[in-house]
This record gives sequence, structure tokens and C-alpha cells, in this order.
Amino acid sequence: MTPKLKEKIMESLAAVLPITGIVLALSVLLVPLNTGAMMMFFVGAVMLIFGMGMFQLGAEMAMSPLGEGIGTQISKSKKIITILIIAFALGTIITIAEPDLQVLAEQIPSIPNKVIIWTVALGVGIFLALAVLRIVKGIDLSNLLMALYAVLLVLSFFVPDDFLAVAFDSGGVTTGPITVPFIMAVGVGLSSIRSDKNAASDSFGLVALSSVGPILAVVVLGFFYKTDGAYSASELLAVETMQDVMLAFAHALPHYAYEVFVSLLPIAAVFAIFQLLTRRYSRRVVLKSLVGFLYTYLGLVLFLCGVNVGFAPVGTLLGRGMAASDFKWLLIPIGMLIGYFIVKAEPAIQILNSQVQTVTNGAISAKSMNRCLSIGVAVSVGLAMVRVLTGLGIQYIIIPGYLIALILSKFVPKIFVGIAFDSGGVASGPMTSTFLLPLCIGACEGLAGNVMTDAFGVVALVALTPLIAIQLMGVQYRIKLMKLRNTVEPETLLPEVGDDDIVEIEEE
Repeated sequence: MTPKLKEKIMESLAAVLPITGIVLALSVLLVPLNTGAMMMFFVGAVMLIFGMGMFQLGAEMAMSPLGEGIGTQISKSKKIITILIIAFALGTIITIAEPDLQVLAEQIPSIPNKVIIWTVALGVGIFLALAVLRIVKGIDLSNLLMALYAVLLVLSFFVPDDFLAVAFDSGGVTTGPITVPFIMAVGVGLSSIRSDKNAASDSFGLVALSSVGPILAVVVLGFFYKTDGAYSASELLAVETMQDVMLAFAHALPHYAYEVFVSLLPIAAVFAIFQLLTRRYSRRVVLKSLVGFLYTYLGLVLFLCGVNVGFAPVGTLLGRGMAASDFKWLLIPIGMLIGYFIVKAEPAIQILNSQVQTVTNGAISAKSMNRCLSIGVAVSVGLAMVRVLTGLGIQYIIIPGYLIALILSKFVPKIFVGIAFDSGGVASGPMTSTFLLPLCIGACEGLAGNVMTDAFGVVALVALTPLIAIQLMGVQYRIKLMKLRNTVEPETLLPEVGDDDIVEIEEE
């Protein structure tokens, strides 16, 4: 094992261990789980730890350099139409390759899977092209987001209630472990050749705009289809011995191996075509990227198999058990506790945090990003559990939430706007869709509620609260910057330093 891989696996262990401890404590104190269920969960946790570590290393070695290279190359083109066509094609191809999109397609009843997949993929392709155009033309991200979310919120009043939560969930689910590292790296590449003061700010925002596309696409589908079916939650396989456990994972492993292979194949093809046309990378870099693709492949196979076979069914069991107990209200604080720690186990979160720290030269640290995102997701899951217990409509949270986020975007440095809206899409990844969503569904079933209106929406809420949390961090940053200005002699303060510039500010 290489030192770098060992480092990534230890980071994954630190992220997953708290969730494992919480589930163990719940199984002892509140919701007794049989030995077979716990064995499935622990084996899944081990696969998740190794899978997430390998995926992060692979994305760092292959996905990020490829995305940056393509971003840099297309930004050199003087033909806007060519840039937009390439961005649209990349967005569509990468989204079709996204494993989380397959999960979303299975979760929406009464709509053919291919209709969902192609509609969402085209939505991401169109909005990735729009995001690239924004960077090239220097369009203000805050104003663009305000216009798009205004359209989205108006349309939400005309969508059936049992479709609205699913539509908002789609925006978070489709920006998953395949799309996020690639799209974020394209943003860095696009802005790398610019020397203006907004270049760093504009490297963020591609994930944010790409998340709006799927929501609008599924909202439009809501006018043509009805969700008259019911979601079928993941059920834990009956196992008695460790041999049964290993056979259950061995049986599922080929399915995920094939799924991830099909998902990564288009990206590998893009890499090969890009290298043949541009000869951008040396032989050494090509070999390193191929090793990175291998790590990405193996990591995603282990991660998805561990999460879907071991984690998701246990989430459903815990939700049902807590809802059936005399302490239903504990769903809110326990959900918040799980939300606080589970976001750290999202494979793309650490990639985002690392990129933020790099682009801002450490002024926005990965530690502060982790803390903000954890608080935001904790609030999300708490609100999701309130909805499960009370049947509160998601529009009563989503609409005020986005209004607050959009208003804040006018008062914080630009770079925080891009980071915040990107973080929403990144935080709502496979851990959310395969553990938090089953947890809410299990709780809703235990309370005999409407799964489509009361349980769905947790992904949307997880995508929402980081927008507010990160921008509140931006407000805090602006206040600290103002204090710094007041304590520094006027003649020593550089005139070109503005609110949108990132400077080092020591933690109090």
C-alpha cells in the first residue's frame, strides 16, 4: 500500500467511524438489530472505508487533471459556439455515466428509466454549457442563480405535491461521485488562464448551475407524468453466518463492477480522444492517469456495493424501529447527529474541500468547510425528520430557504457564493441517497405516512442548508476583514484589496 493511499484510507476511516459508532449505539440502546444485520453493516462499512480512500486518490490522479486540462483547452477557443457544444456534450455524457442517476431513475415510479436518465442528462448538459458561458463572459453568479431559482420556485407551485420533493432531490443526486470531481476541475481549468481578480471566484459555480438543470427537467416531467406508484425501500438480506454475509456481497459485487465500468467508460473515452487531439499530457502523466482511473474504478465498486448492500437496508430498519418506539421525537436529534457526521463520508466532499483550500491559498481551510457543511447537513436531516413526523410540505422549507440563500448571495464575497452553491450539490451524494433517504423512508413507513410527500425531500434539504451555512461563513469572513481594516494603518492597506479578495485571517 502506497503512503498516499494509506493516508486517504485513514481519512476515510476517520469519516466513517462516527457513523458506525452511532449505528452500534442505536442497535444496543434503542433499535435492537440482529447479528446478521450488524455483520452486513460492518462489512459494508469496511468496504466503504477502502472504497472511499481509493476513489479519492483516483480522482486526484485522473479525474481532476483531465477536467482541468479540458477546461484550459476549451477556454483558449475563440468560438463561443464551439465551447458551448463541447460543454453540453461533456455534461450530457458525464451525467449518463453517473451511478447515482440510475438510483434516481429507479426511485421515481411510473416514469420509464430511460426518460428520466436522458431528461436529466440533457438538463445537466444545457446548464453546464450555461455555466461555462458564465465563466467565459464573466456573468455574475448571484444574479444568474436568482433568475434561475425564481423560475424554478414559480414552477414549483404548479407541480403535484408527490412530484415536487422528488424533483428537488434530483438536483442533489445527479451531482455525484463521477460528475463532481470532473465538473469542478473543468471550472478550475477554465479560470486558470484568467488573471483578473474574479478568476478564483469564477472557478466555482459549475456544480451549482449543473444542479439546477435536473430539478427543472424533472419539474417539467411532472406536467406530463403522474407518480401513482410507491417507492420500494431496500430490504436487508436474511443472513445467519459470516459465510452468508460474504456470499451476499460477492453476489452483488459483479453488478456494481459492471455498473461502474459502464459509468467510467465514456470518461475514459473522452480522456483518450482529448489526448489524441491535443497531446497535452506526457507519457508519464498518461500512465499516472490510467492508474488513477483504476483506483477510481475499484474505489467506486467497493463504495457502492458496501453502501447499497450494507448501509441502505440498515438505514431503513433504524428508521422503522425508531418510528415504532415510544420515543419518536428522538428521530430529530438522532437524525441531526447522523447528518453531522455522515456528510464527512461523502466521497466528493473531501475533493471539494481540498480544492477550496488550494484555490484560496488556505484562507478557507478544509477544516472550516467540514465544520460548516456538517452543521448545515445536521439541520437538513433535523428538518427532514420534522417533515416525516408532521407531514409538513417541502415547499414551506425549500422556498424560504432558497430565498434566504439568494439574498445572502448579495452580501458575501463572490467566491463564497460559488463555493456555497457548489457545496449543496456535493453534500447530497451517495451516502445521502443510500442511507439518509432509506432512514427517512423507514421512519415514514413506521408512522404510516406518505413516502412520496413526507420522506422524499431529504436530499433536497441536504443540498439546501450548506448554501446558507457556507454563506454565513462568508458573512463572518467579511466582518473579520472589516475589523482587520480598522486595525491596520490606512497607508499600509493596499487599495486593490476588496471584499471579493481572499486574504489570510487568523482564527480567533
